Amino acid sequence: MNIKDTQLSGGTHLVLLGAGASIASNRRNPEIHGYQLPSMNDLANVVGLNDLLSHFPNEIAGSNFEAVYSNIAEKYPNSRFLKEMNDRIYKYFSQLKLPDEPTIYDYLIMSLRDKDVVATFNWDPFLYQAWCRNYHHGSKPLLLFLHGNVAVGYNENHDKMGPANCINKRTGIVYPSTQLLFPVKHKNYDKDVFIRREWEMLSQRLDGNQCNTHNVTIFGYSAPKTDVEARNKMIMAWGNYEIRNMEQFELIDIREEDDVVNSWKDFIYFGHYNYVQDFFESSLALYPRRTDEVYFCHYLFSNEEEAFAEANPVPQNFKSLEEMWEWYRPLIEDEQKRLGR
Repeated sequence: MNIKDTQLSGGTHLVLLGAGASIASNRRNPEIHGYQLPSMNDLANVVGLNDLLSHFPNEIAGSNFEAVYSNIAEKYPNSRFLKEMNDRIYKYFSQLKLPDEPTIYDYLIMSLRDKDVVATFNWDPFLYQAWCRNYHHGSKPLLLFLHGNVAVGYNENHDKMGPANCINKRTGIVYPSTQLLFPVKHKNYDKDVFIRREWEMLSQRLDGNQCNTHNVTIFGYSAPKTDVEARNKMIMAWGNYEIRNMEQFELIDIREEDDVVNSWKDFIYFGHYNYVQDFFESSLALYPRRTDEVYFCHYLFSNEEEAFAEANPVPQNFKSLEEMWEWYRPLIEDEQKRLGR
């Protein structure tokens, strides 16, 4: 079956991003200034925090910055070196910029529709930058920043999000920068108004009674056991995985399959997942803008041959954003035609 000939459906595709997504994007298309994208295991070295960490006892040291930072925040909450760490991290991530050519983040944004959602734990600005530069070319999925983000600001009085530290010339609304939620073991997701708002919207999308989310893609996020509050919030919203037996999980991760699946065992109904190590092997790249239609092909057609839709993989060799937009244009025009726009 040619997926482009099927009726458009309105189910939500939710994509959840971790550090692995930004690292994968940066490896494929390096940041324009040559900056690295750190993981928690090398963040201190990449950002340049070792001189600050040297002021604390050796027993606090370790390879994982989340654990180290958590220990410092617990034992030395008023340390001036802790604030300096926060400032250096914010400054480092604020200067990151996507290169001019299409990146994985551009493919991701263009492969989703307005009904879809991308939620990220990442501080880097890549997702927001990709959303902004593709906004007028057919894609503006809802973005959620679960740990804050250096690129976005939030006006609490107007409950509006926008570019950090900027003012809307038309409305006069100012968008103060959002607070980054640093990697302490026991995060308070309800303390900051913006972060609480983001989690409330994520919970709505995960809740089967509030939203028809059929597809969930986890890209480069390990759901660490140290982040107890995040896991609990997502599990509470998702509910009993044995009841959620019609949804499909997709896992994009370079770790071993058993390790990745084990991280998400509280969400995945038996066998209802797909595991790949490369974004371009995922449903988002094989069935761009039509992943929910593929979902219905699998679950609504009784004929075994009809259940498998013909893939429409997006090419990986675009040299410019314009070339990429032109490839997606027929899909977008078809959507607009079917929706009467």
